[in-house]
Amino acid sequence: MIDRDEDITRVQEARWLTRYYFVRAAFSAAWVALAFSVGQRLPTDAAVLLILYPAWDALANYIDASRSGGIAENRTQMINVVISIATAIAVVAALQLNWVLGVFGVWAILSGLLQLATAVRRWKRMGAQWAMILSGGQSALAGAFFVVQAHTPLLQATGRVAGYAAVGAVYFLVSALWLSVGQMRGKALRTP
Repeated sequence: MIDRDEDITRVQEARWLTRYYFVRAAFSAAWVALAFSVGQRLPTDAAVLLILYPAWDALANYIDASRSGGIAENRTQMINVVISIATAIAVVAALQLNWVLGVFGVWAILSGLLQLATAVRRWKRMGAQWAMILSGGQSALAGAFFVVQAHTPLLQATGRVAGYAAVGAVYFLVSALWLSVGQMRGKALRTP
């Protein structure tokens, strides 16, 4: 009975994670489209988009941690929530100092490493986290490049963050599709 209950829980977790990754991919794709359109022409819109992106990340991580066993079991995500909220606030100050890309760089490094840790933890239970592991590593690497380019003007910084977000959207989409395929295979194996 324990194995069956554990299998049901694992299937439910995989379904949730698949939906979550699809939503993350869709949001990122929409954000990228806005950043490459209005965010490249209007500084005010660029600023709003740059504040929105880490704020959304904080909300998404909080919801996922809550749905995936609670805050106590998902410390890396809860730390990521705090860092993302701090980043959204720091972007406001960085706009005045022309250091937005530097703030995003520090955030990309920290959140990337936390995402990597979350993916490694999930791999042990669910598998299919290789894209999220790559995404976390790539995020940390991109963050280092952002810090080096910290004083990039706002509209150019918005374009660079949009490129970074586009790659993240692809990773979320690949993860969602990979989990979907795994669920279909598992369902086919369980069906007599």
